[in-house]
Amino acid sequence: MDLSALQKARYEYSPKLPGMLRNGISDICVKVGEATSSVADQDKIKALFPNTYGKEEITFVKGSNTSTPKKQVVGVILSGGQAPGGHNVVCGLYDAVKATDKNNVLLGFKGGPSGLIEDDYIEFDDEYINLFRNTGGFDIIGSGRTKLETEEQFKIVTEVAKKHGLTAIVIIGGDDSNTNAAVLAEYMAANNTGVQVIGCPKTIDGDLKNEDIEASFGFDTATKTYSEVIGNIERDANSAKKYWHFVKVMGRSASHVALECALETQPNICLIGEEVAAKKMSLSSIADYIADSVAKRAANGDNFGVAIIPEGIVEFVPEFSTLIKEINELLAGKKTEEFNALPDWAAKYDFIKNGLTAESMAVFAILPEFVQQQLFLERDPHGNVQVSLIESEKLFSALVKDKLAERKAAGTYNGKFNALHHFFGYEGRCAFPSNFDADYCYSLGYNAFMLIQYGYTGYLSKVSNLSKTADEWVAGGMPITKMMNMERRNGEDKPVIRKALVELDGKPFKFFEAHRDAWAVETAYTYPGAIQYFGPAEVCDLTTRTLALEKA
Repeated sequence: MDLSALQKARYEYSPKLPGMLRNGISDICVKVGEATSSVADQDKIKALFPNTYGKEEITFVKGSNTSTPKKQVVGVILSGGQAPGGHNVVCGLYDAVKATDKNNVLLGFKGGPSGLIEDDYIEFDDEYINLFRNTGGFDIIGSGRTKLETEEQFKIVTEVAKKHGLTAIVIIGGDDSNTNAAVLAEYMAANNTGVQVIGCPKTIDGDLKNEDIEASFGFDTATKTYSEVIGNIERDANSAKKYWHFVKVMGRSASHVALECALETQPNICLIGEEVAAKKMSLSSIADYIADSVAKRAANGDNFGVAIIPEGIVEFVPEFSTLIKEINELLAGKKTEEFNALPDWAAKYDFIKNGLTAESMAVFAILPEFVQQQLFLERDPHGNVQVSLIESEKLFSALVKDKLAERKAAGTYNGKFNALHHFFGYEGRCAFPSNFDADYCYSLGYNAFMLIQYGYTGYLSKVSNLSKTADEWVAGGMPITKMMNMERRNGEDKPVIRKALVELDGKPFKFFEAHRDAWAVETAYTYPGAIQYFGPAEVCDLTTRTLALEKA
């Protein structure tokens, strides 16, 4: 296999561990903290997790290892979308497994949770693991989106675990995957299987965080990757001086990625979905807000700019959310077949007009036709609109173009507006992890095995104090149930990990809010450049602007 020079160099990088985990396995002991409770719905969560609820947070400190020695056979899966650093979680876990006892075994189940159900696995060894150290992607064993949530699935997993003599399972994933980890841990405990379950916090969207989990892995690398390209686009915009670039970035349920990229690159516009929802902004008011920046910059002779749009922005617009709900009802049951059978768009438009309320039809009518049609593309498995298919970057540039035409007709605007569109998503999910993510992920995996060795289950591997250098990081664990609440999913109340939204009173947003009016008019772009792997620590190991501001 031919390797790039960077691949070869990254294989040889030695990830930094938290100071406490560098002491050696035999010199790590547990400091037990206070008992925990869920973030909401305590009685309901406690009733659903009687064996794993209310456990204490723990921290690893220097001292004599008091765990009971035994052979460990650990299974690991990658679950959900890719995020940079996933390979290093597995590598850190493997190294800790083998450092404790070379006879311990790590099995990687392929294709995500389905690998556990189908008993499709590989036994890791040094030769195989060494091919994936410090690299991007999830191709070490692949990933999948199968949910572990039914009694039948749990029974199958239990039989697979019994067959291999598994003592623990590590689930590397986001909020849904770690919710599944908590449910599986409860099942294993309730049925006295002896199998522990540990989770690791992953998602580039940045919405798996709280007072304990300071960052989900992959967020640092993905936002740096997007910011590099946004910075390149800003430089090009400032060179050509004739285009407005509308850039959509990942973030379906929260705007952390957009905010971090804005802090890194200082664009003219960045929409924050949580603010749009809080202020109940309409599509028209958002378009006016962007058009104001376009007009002010044009008055200065700057007929160019950059706007960052979160992927899920339209779901935060109250009137658009209402429209989507009505469309979901309009096409419920067999009405989808009736709609699809109509001969052309004109007939379908009449069908829609007759089925929506006047208020929602007014919103629908102002949408460009391509967006109207995107709302009626293939439904998701639950029969709902797939909002991710809506090209919101094109939607807002079209609405702004209409606003500017109105202003030009009224004599209040005399600039030029030419829009270009970009969507940055997959480009950031499998990038070579930054030093921060390489170190953080390796630490999460190494730490996960320490939790296993000390007998914990239903815990999330936790590494904190992340704004400091790695030797000051703190390793430990927290019960997954601490992050949970009840939410309505598919007509049922389900226990889930609460997603973390952008906090409008938090330091990162406040910093952005204090500067955005100037950025909207001035050309204040910053150019982060490519991720640096070698050189001064202040260049190579720095964390996100979000985390730096939160911990300042």
